[in-house]
Amino acid sequence: MKLSVLIPTRGRAGYLEVALRTLRDEFGGEVVVVVDGPRDAETERVAAEHGARVQTLGVRRGINAARNAATRTASEDLLAFLDDDVAVWPGWHGALIQAAGAHPEAGCFGGPIRPVLDGPAPRGCGRPQDAPVTALDLGGADRDADFAWGANFAVRRVALDRVGPFDERLRDCGDEEDWQRRLRAAGGTVRYVARAGVDHRRVGDDARLRALARGAYRRGRAARAYDAFKGTAPPLGRELRVLAGTLWHAASHGCAAGLVPAARTLGRIAEVARPSGPSRKSAHARIAR
Repeated sequence: MKLSVLIPTRGRAGYLEVALRTLRDEFGGEVVVVVDGPRDAETERVAAEHGARVQTLGVRRGINAARNAATRTASEDLLAFLDDDVAVWPGWHGALIQAAGAHPEAGCFGGPIRPVLDGPAPRGCGRPQDAPVTALDLGGADRDADFAWGANFAVRRVALDRVGPFDERLRDCGDEEDWQRRLRAAGGTVRYVARAGVDHRRVGDDARLRALARGAYRRGRAARAYDAFKGTAPPLGRELRVLAGTLWHAASHGCAAGLVPAARTLGRIAEVARPSGPSRKSAHARIAR
């Protein structure tokens, strides 16, 4: 089985260069970079230096539109999606190929996502829920899983043909999770591959508390919007209790990193008052189909 690697990006050539460099050391096959927006000369230069092809959407359409465009361009039957700010671990490619061969019933694969902050990062106390960027650690052994997160997951093309493309209405929330829910509803499975890991990087000023909190706030709004899309959004009172708990933890333990999940919860609360994600009406219409 062969693999195509697909990387959506937008205006982050510095991060992309590291992702492609670590990938080149690990993998010699097809790499497609999709620019979610207008042409970017620096991104095109970096991609060309590392042997990747570039596809440009022209306008910002969201990560699922970029993923769908990449799948139409790629040529292989196993499609691995990476975020532009990761660095793949040694053995990543081989672990995915081996898992796909050993588990033909699985339609989706994912691996560990380890946060790495290279800069003036806030002090933390090591709680997993305080991870400042998307993280995943299901242990050191392969196993079936509920979900694999979008920074590091792979799908079979036959599974895409079976359950359909990524939903492009979900521009900022629930993007890969929605597709995996449809896969599981159709009888497919998700497989966690312990050796197919990546580092999820933040460097320089991006590793500062302010930048991490700003990103967490946006993810909180997106997560609340997706919960509303599914019809599972918790009541405001529960969100407020979570916020109080995160602030208490940060203050009582001197855990500056604990302000990052607090910012995420603030984003969820803000989304209650100023919804910007998919509406409940569109969610019900989708369920009805």
